[in-house]
Amino acid sequence: MRPLDGIKVVTLEHAIAAPFCTRQLADLGARVIKIERPGVGDFARGYDERVHGLSSHFVWTNRSKESLALDLKQPAAQEILDALVADADVLVQNLAPGAADRLGLGYDRLSEKYPKLIVCDISGYGADGPYRDKKAYDLLIQSESGFLSITGSPGAPAKAGCSIADIAAGMYAYSNILSALLLRGRTGRGCRIDVSMLESMVEWMGYPLYYAIDGQPPPALSGSAHATIYPYGPFPAGDGKTVMLGLQNEREWTLFCEQVLLQPELATDERFASNSKRTSAREALRDVIVTAFAGLTAAQVIERLDHAGIANAQMNTLADVWAHPQLKARERWHEVGTSAGTVPALLPPGSPTDFDPRMDPVPSLGEHTDAILRELGYDGARIDALREAGTI
Repeated sequence: MRPLDGIKVVTLEHAIAAPFCTRQLADLGARVIKIERPGVGDFARGYDERVHGLSSHFVWTNRSKESLALDLKQPAAQEILDALVADADVLVQNLAPGAADRLGLGYDRLSEKYPKLIVCDISGYGADGPYRDKKAYDLLIQSESGFLSITGSPGAPAKAGCSIADIAAGMYAYSNILSALLLRGRTGRGCRIDVSMLESMVEWMGYPLYYAIDGQPPPALSGSAHATIYPYGPFPAGDGKTVMLGLQNEREWTLFCEQVLLQPELATDERFASNSKRTSAREALRDVIVTAFAGLTAAQVIERLDHAGIANAQMNTLADVWAHPQLKARERWHEVGTSAGTVPALLPPGSPTDFDPRMDPVPSLGEHTDAILRELGYDGARIDALREAGTI
């Protein structure tokens, strides 16, 4: 038995934020019915063809769902939508602002008919305010939230390499839906959840915002190093590989000097006597560290760091991550089906030991349309008529 077995989710979603949210719900056993435009589907299906001809984004965020092809602009679609929502527990949507209301799927209307329904709206900037109608994509929210101002190197701001604004919004939607289900169990009523990508990212920006409060200078751009702690970041070894390491306190600094650099006198060098001083003198200290590592391989550096109890990591490539020994040892990779064959998929992080997460196939466009409509009482003739009219 999974935690969300018996929970029905209807979702009008595209791209990443909402699909990522609903995939988490599906992982826990929820039935997720994904409504897609006939012939086109979620536009994330067309982002690339890297997974045996399928889109990498789509495969990542859409396993364990049912795909219903439905043209929401067709008059006959409203009856189908109403029938789907009638016994749903959750409705999720990240359509353009105002689109759900125009389709009759706004919370005010739905809550009158279905008081137990939980409606989760995901948008770039939220349901009101002067930015409500602005288009919002992941990079734009990274920029608007200030993330780009603290990421990268001097003169070269950099975006995150994955869709973190979408992921942040998706995870806040997911956690809020779980909370709403718990609350409904106590009150018997559903609620509306309004998740914005901007607010999700600004929450994640809490540390730099407080660091720069009252007009103080923001954290310096420092590439893949830490802006305010040193040494903390990448350092080259003598074999051309890179080692990532991080020190957190003065005890670790002393151990680093004695057991890693083999230069115990540095521990009392006044230039490096505190984290603030080491950060100010980072160029001089970096020269010392790079020189000490020049005669060692990355493996030897990591061995010294591990022995001293200093946090470290390899700078892995994506190929390294696919073959990561820790993930292999913990059996975190499973297989899921797609229309192009099976692909590996990571088990959801934090899976409890008393149930297996749902790891069902990634649906092809409209794969479950006929089955869902038959479940709603449509016979073959009506389904054929809907298909001929372009509704499905």
